Amino acid sequence: MNITTQDRMGKIRKIASKLSGPYAALLVLFLVCSFSSDVFLSADNLLNILRQVSYSGLIALGMTFVIVAGGIDLSVGSLFAFCGVCSILAIRKFTPDAPVMGISPDVCGFLIAAICCIGAGLIGGAVNGAIIIFGKIPPFIATLGAYSIFRSLALFLADSGTLSTNNQTLCRIGEAEIGPVSLPALLLFLLTALLGFLLSCTSFGKHVCAVGSSERVAKFAGIPAGRVQFMTYLIIGVCVGIAALLFAGRLGSVSSSNAGLFYELDAIAAVIIGGAAMSGGRGTLHGTLAGILILGLVSNILDMWGIAATLQGLVKGFVIIISVLIQRKDRTA
Repeated sequence: MNITTQDRMGKIRKIASKLSGPYAALLVLFLVCSFSSDVFLSADNLLNILRQVSYSGLIALGMTFVIVAGGIDLSVGSLFAFCGVCSILAIRKFTPDAPVMGISPDVCGFLIAAICCIGAGLIGGAVNGAIIIFGKIPPFIATLGAYSIFRSLALFLADSGTLSTNNQTLCRIGEAEIGPVSLPALLLFLLTALLGFLLSCTSFGKHVCAVGSSERVAKFAGIPAGRVQFMTYLIIGVCVGIAALLFAGRLGSVSSSNAGLFYELDAIAAVIIGGAAMSGGRGTLHGTLAGILILGLVSNILDMWGIAATLQGLVKGFVIIISVLIQRKDRTA
């Protein structure tokens, strides 16, 4: 075996070791669910799980970059609601009465909503990044403040209510399926692959890991740590905007008070279950995907078991802790 082959095998073993923990936990949980419910393995139920986790899952993909770079973002749930409210308001206020350049008013309204929704997410991420990088405020404090700001803006713009729309293009996009799989679920898998390549196989991804491992050392190595961290908040902002647009299309409405509630906790939990270190420097997108699916399976099976809603958080918390313990045991073995 030549050196090149040995290097490749070493990389494969390294990747396998990183993924074995979260996917071992996912496999065990999947088997438990399969044997405990006759309905669990039905195609409709499995596809429904994928759809349900796709919105918070898209946010978790962006959260992976933030956490690996040594940051945190507690504002994503509120930003999600703000983006959704902006998309509905944009449709209401800016949809033209007649076709524009041969494009129907309905499609124009959707395009405007998409630009406003993703743009709001991008601006929100940029604001968080600027406060953290240029204001020198710890990410926990900065995003905790943004958590209140974005939710308040959503409540103000929607008069503390629910905004709805009858834009057919938006609703078709939100409910679209390619084959049996929903569009949000397909985007989840597609972005997992694309962002996974960005994190694992590009210089930017290596810089993200380096900054998360030691910002000071990264600066000595010539890595623009501030710029790298700022970019991670832009990435999560775009992910939030995409998720909010799909969510608004799925329901045809956005609640300013409930939309995105606790999404920040689910996103952070998925990243940690997936093997990322809260201290930064380590994490994978494929691991995060496993964490997303674990949380989805837990919620689904608890509903099937008829567990009271007041106790579901208790069970989910135990599953999160056990999943992390499995990973730690695997890394120290």
